[in-house]
Amino acid sequence: MAVLAELAFSVTDLAQMRFAVAPMWEVGPSYRLLASGSTPLVHRPWVEQVRPRLTAAGLDRGWLAELIPPSGYVPDFLNPAPAGPAPSLAEELAGIRATPAARIRQDLDRLGQEQGGLGPRARTLYAEPQARLVRVTEEIETYWELALAPYWARIRAVLDADVFHRARQAAEHGAGRLFNDLHPSVSWGDSALRLAHRHRPLSRGTAGSGLLLIPSVFAWPVPFTRVTPPEPPQLAYPARGTGSLWEPRSGARAEALAAVLGRSRTRLLTELETPASTTELARRTGLSAPGVSQYLTALREAGLVTAHRAGRSVLYARTSVAESLLVAYTPGVERGRSQGGEP
Repeated sequence: MAVLAELAFSVTDLAQMRFAVAPMWEVGPSYRLLASGSTPLVHRPWVEQVRPRLTAAGLDRGWLAELIPPSGYVPDFLNPAPAGPAPSLAEELAGIRATPAARIRQDLDRLGQEQGGLGPRARTLYAEPQARLVRVTEEIETYWELALAPYWARIRAVLDADVFHRARQAAEHGAGRLFNDLHPSVSWGDSALRLAHRHRPLSRGTAGSGLLLIPSVFAWPVPFTRVTPPEPPQLAYPARGTGSLWEPRSGARAEALAAVLGRSRTRLLTELETPASTTELARRTGLSAPGVSQYLTALREAGLVTAHRAGRSVLYARTSVAESLLVAYTPGVERGRSQGGEP
């Protein structure tokens, strides 16, 4: 049954409130979205590209399949409190591996209770937490490389733009305006933050001090919370601008950029609107596979593309630097697009 959660704030709590961009808050919600039978329209292009890779790698039936159910509770140890404003995935995985065995078993007890039991892998994790956590984090790394790393420059731009917008909003209008604008289910009044449609109550007595606000492009349809005192509670909310995340960002013409990089290299960058392999890029452009490989190597050394292993293939993706170049040199492309409307 849904409840209205209410988190009271003191002056100290407001002083300890901060934002963070956390890779694991993209891992869990995005995996759940891929595993579900319901795909929001905004993420359909991403799902259509990534789901086949997930199945081919067997990640639809591994550790994450048991730890991240289609609905309900996800173990809190998968989302350690970010120590800084933008921890790397490696830092977050180190935090997961450092989770005390008692904490892991406590989370798995709750997962088993809500899901009607634990799967075989989750039971071995319960029996040997420290040894099995290594396997869990290895699978997370594989998932990241397949599903999120090729798109991270684009995702990160949306998350950073959201934090910039919220911080300016708080500076100009105060924390109340910031909270009331996060999501329709979130409201602020009488020194308390209220979250509608929650499955469990939330109070300052059961949470740590302060608040961590974490934008996520995959947090949908309502914000997610993590409450593990004495750490500050975490609120992962849908990032502003997610609605335009997968829209094409480069136009058909980029002559000015071609004059700098060359036509073939520029063509490859524009074709990398979605991550692709050397073979796929050769098929699309009519260039030879060896030529594409040579150009991609040059673009990678220049920091314009990244390479990500996907099974037997390597997927190439544009970096944020390449995205900025294409926006700057392509006529008619709107600047600051990642700061678009609400999802």
